[in-house]
Amino acid sequence: MRCPFCSSEDTQVKDSRQAEDNSAVRRRRQCGSCAGRFTTFERVQLRDLMVVKKSGRRTPFDRDKLARSVLIALQKRPVDPERTEQMISGIVRQLEAGGTSEIESDRIGELVMEGLSNLDKIAYVRYASVYKDFRATEDFGAFIEDQMLTSDEDE
Repeated sequence: MRCPFCSSEDTQVKDSRQAEDNSAVRRRRQCGSCAGRFTTFERVQLRDLMVVKKSGRRTPFDRDKLARSVLIALQKRPVDPERTEQMISGIVRQLEAGGTSEIESDRIGELVMEGLSNLDKIAYVRYASVYKDFRATEDFGAFIEDQMLTSDEDE
């Protein structure tokens, strides 16, 4: 593993343990050159996933990109990072278990929307504003009103 501080390849694992949600191995490392310490996470990848964009273009699935979009929606929200990580890991597991290596980008968006609706309603609306391409403030109002009607039907 290359050191993120000095780029040396002389690093040692000092401690390994399961991450809290048991979906990854957390490794604490130390660089032999600069003595810098850093943490890495090792995850199981069941298959290489390709995302099919609306334009038809195909790109490799990037878990970090998914996590960044979720974290942007959750910015300054009182949500435990552990719950966020569990949601992201759950989405990735659903995608990998789906039986196909190609996933429509809309499917990923729907899974994120579903996860955020259970995690934090404000983050859910923030994500929806980008995912559903809101153009005006009225779009927010219509979306929220629609969600209120849907949640009333569920009760």
